[in-house]
Amino acid sequence: MSSEYVLQMQNICKSFPGVKALEHVDLNLRVGSVHALLGENGAGKSTLMKILAGIYTADSGEILIQGQSVRIHSVDDAKRAGIVMIHQELSGAANLTVTENIYLNEELKGTLGFIDRKAMRRNVEQFLEKYNLHISPDEKYGNLSVAQMQMVEIMKAIAKNAKVIIMDEPTSALTLQETQTLIERIHELKARGISVLYISHKLEEIEQICDEVTVLRDGKFVATKAVKHLDRGEMISMMVGRSITNVFPQPEEKTIGDVALELRELTDGKRFFDINLSVRYGEIVGISGLMGAGRSELFRAVVGLDRMQGGQILLDGKPVAIHCAADAIRNKIVMVPEDRKKTGFVPRRSIVENISLPHLHRFRKPVFIDKKAEKACAMEYYRAFNIKASGPEQQVVSLSGGNQQKVILAKWLMGEPKVIILDEPTRGIDVGAKYEIYQMIHHLAAQGLAVVMISSELPEILGMSDRILVMHEGRLTGELNRQEATQEKIMTLATGGELT
Repeated sequence: MSSEYVLQMQNICKSFPGVKALEHVDLNLRVGSVHALLGENGAGKSTLMKILAGIYTADSGEILIQGQSVRIHSVDDAKRAGIVMIHQELSGAANLTVTENIYLNEELKGTLGFIDRKAMRRNVEQFLEKYNLHISPDEKYGNLSVAQMQMVEIMKAIAKNAKVIIMDEPTSALTLQETQTLIERIHELKARGISVLYISHKLEEIEQICDEVTVLRDGKFVATKAVKHLDRGEMISMMVGRSITNVFPQPEEKTIGDVALELRELTDGKRFFDINLSVRYGEIVGISGLMGAGRSELFRAVVGLDRMQGGQILLDGKPVAIHCAADAIRNKIVMVPEDRKKTGFVPRRSIVENISLPHLHRFRKPVFIDKKAEKACAMEYYRAFNIKASGPEQQVVSLSGGNQQKVILAKWLMGEPKVIILDEPTRGIDVGAKYEIYQMIHHLAAQGLAVVMISSELPEILGMSDRILVMHEGRLTGELNRQEATQEKIMTLATGGELT
């Protein structure tokens, strides 16, 4: 076997009850390279990486590390082989220090067999200094930002002498600045001869940092190609099996009507201040800004999830009092949250139960819920949203990200809202599913809903919005219409600058 490869996965197969997750998949990873793994949700990426990380065991196939066949049946087997996975959901011990997390279960021992805390702290301090990371070795893990937690996970991997580091959606919760810092760290790993398997839906990142890309579709290997020989359109075509000439669908014909939602001098005194804005029926208003600008916090207050200190919310020109989420729902204002897994749905409940959950009062009999009527109504939305599942009783936690988002949209639209607020509506969703979500958003606006879309993805804001409002440090700094908006103008406003 060629020594240029640190890892070779050959003819990997894996089945679950009723599902062939992987069929004869190959993956070859070169020494000191960054290799992207691409595919739509459900393509088999996570299954393949979990096999490599020892979370699953392959039904058949072979894994070679530096040309030598290895058996990986557990996470410990993977670590011994030099393979470490940094999961999207970071799982450090919040109450332990940075040093304690890095050496957890692998503490250094002194001559008498006691834990050598000084040696561990000294090693971590040297690492932090070498990589110019401004983190104290004694800081509690739970006090770190997501970006700092990821750096700690990378340090853990290096401390375990990892040859291969798997990164699963590493920038999904990072700011632009934090993403750039992570990219610099990845280049440093390459320089040390460490290889990185990089899973991301952000094609611009893959173009920027990856050497090669392997594409999976429906559990099958499609191709491995050098990134420099691919453009974004080719990557998308390989993933979805068809050509998508436009990332964003054409808007449906619609009429922009009267003002639906208006905010006057809205403030919470800490995260947003003196906000004045309006959203019309049939309009998609994009809300842009850097992380920490107060975008989500503002609209969480609008739907009663956070407290306001002052100001007014008006619906159809009349002031409304919103003190809790139930008040917002009663006034036909709903929000699809940024973190769908934590606050968007009940994971272990079925699709039908999740869709009908906020509307159970409609099916209440004197004592019991009319289950037949509840299911019949929810099934209309299940079919209308083309939710891909084994059936309406499937648990939502087991759906792909795109289908989970469809369930959440269906849940709120069942209440026939006037205003829908979408916070990062396509985060962690693959290209094909994104297109479907975009079509739905256009359809909502065409039906006359007032749509607010908060997004950190500038192409998404530019491609979907009729009007764009930009926030910086809790204040609105500018408004752009669709025709005049550019990435440069949005970034100028998002960083507190003024347009000339």
